Amino acid sequence: MRLTEYVSFDAVGLAELIAGGEVTPVEVEAAAREAERAVGPRINAVVETWPADDAPAPGSAPLAGVPFLIKDIAVAMAGRRMELGSRLAAGHVPGADSALMRRFRRAGLVTFGRTATPELAYGITTEPVVHGPTRNPWDPGRSAGGSSGGAGAAVAAGVVPLAHATDAAGSIRIPAACNGLFGLKPTRGRISVGPFFDEIFNGLAVHGALSRTVRDSAVLLDLVSGPEPGDPYVAPEPARPYAREVTRDPGALRIGVLTHAWGGRRTTPAVADALARTVSLLESLGHRVTEAEVGLGVGWEEFLLANVRQWTAQLAVQIDELAAATGRPVDATTLEPPTLAGYRHGQKVTGTEFVTALGLRNRVARSLARSFDAYDVLLTPTLPELPVPLGTYAEGVAELDGPGWLDRLFDRSPFTAAFNVAGTPAMSVPVVADAGTGLPVGMQFAAGYGREGRLFRLAGQLERAAPWSGRTPAVWAGDPAAR
Repeated sequence: MRLTEYVSFDAVGLAELIAGGEVTPVEVEAAAREAERAVGPRINAVVETWPADDAPAPGSAPLAGVPFLIKDIAVAMAGRRMELGSRLAAGHVPGADSALMRRFRRAGLVTFGRTATPELAYGITTEPVVHGPTRNPWDPGRSAGGSSGGAGAAVAAGVVPLAHATDAAGSIRIPAACNGLFGLKPTRGRISVGPFFDEIFNGLAVHGALSRTVRDSAVLLDLVSGPEPGDPYVAPEPARPYAREVTRDPGALRIGVLTHAWGGRRTTPAVADALARTVSLLESLGHRVTEAEVGLGVGWEEFLLANVRQWTAQLAVQIDELAAATGRPVDATTLEPPTLAGYRHGQKVTGTEFVTALGLRNRVARSLARSFDAYDVLLTPTLPELPVPLGTYAEGVAELDGPGWLDRLFDRSPFTAAFNVAGTPAMSVPVVADAGTGLPVGMQFAAGYGREGRLFRLAGQLERAAPWSGRTPAVWAGDPAAR
């Protein structure tokens, strides 16, 4: 299979070719490996590849034979390293598949490598010390976002049509915005995170994917959603398969727009212009779009403090477990400054403070739920600015304490975390590009608890009205110059 042909298909399209006998899974996997070799040195998105041990029969599953990459955290593949982007976890090899990995196999995906993450997914740019920075295929001097930045860069550059990602405060949606992709954060409990990470960030973190087309994400969610026995969070069953929602008319929606973020950071003119063009498109499609005032139910500083306590306390537990498993010390030789600062702060969080933070989580969830009585969908920019230059988040990082690092992250990505706290679905859609630079700009749409179907209907309509698949980045596997 020629590389130019391979990159022209999404995952569903590749699976259909394989099922029809037009190409073999071996040929498709070879094309994916060629794509990674072509662009890998310029974007540093994939930290390891291996001989695939899955050989699904063509047509035996909806995505049978499609090449796939997993993030280097939160999903365990038996016998393959999961190092969490950290020196502390170097060489860690799970002995068994996690529940989600088993579902990826049943979906027919052929997993042949893992993508980069910031250390312990504790950041929104992917620049870990252990592997070096992942570069944005649209502009290699800029960030690919995080924490699923490796997945985002790999999909955007054409290595695979979709890849595994996670999201605890925006880590699916932020790389989607930076790399011009579709990324949906599912409802809390939609995909099992067990059995190893049941209470990771107490329901803030979820699994998902990044893809170039809406239908790929919908089909994959259909295949991997649902609880495992004993899961602490369970989402309501959808009315119909998400793959069917993509082609259904969403109807005339009431859409509330937030131009500026809860934390006070102003949206840059470039992103505000992209938002205005998105609003015009939505209105032309028959939606009623109005400015919205949406409260979190708490002040921003209180919201930030509760997240600091939840994040750092959980981080401290995770690091202690890793240190015990690896026999390594917890210090500057094994952890980067922000992670170590978060660990030290987390050790001081009291049980009372932690329980209070969980109570605030529920207050935010109820406040946002009331907003969805007035609006079917909320619209914000995914990020208030264009992808930042590499190194931006590292400036002065050695002087930051645990709260200071999270304050920096939440200040630069103020729109996304609230929907993790509330547990509601939200997606980033590459509706438009920046008029001045051509860089992608993501627009975030959020819906009420369990309402992924509504988002997929809207995303499908936007994809048909303003197709983005024809836009390709500067680093693209289908470009002959890349080889």
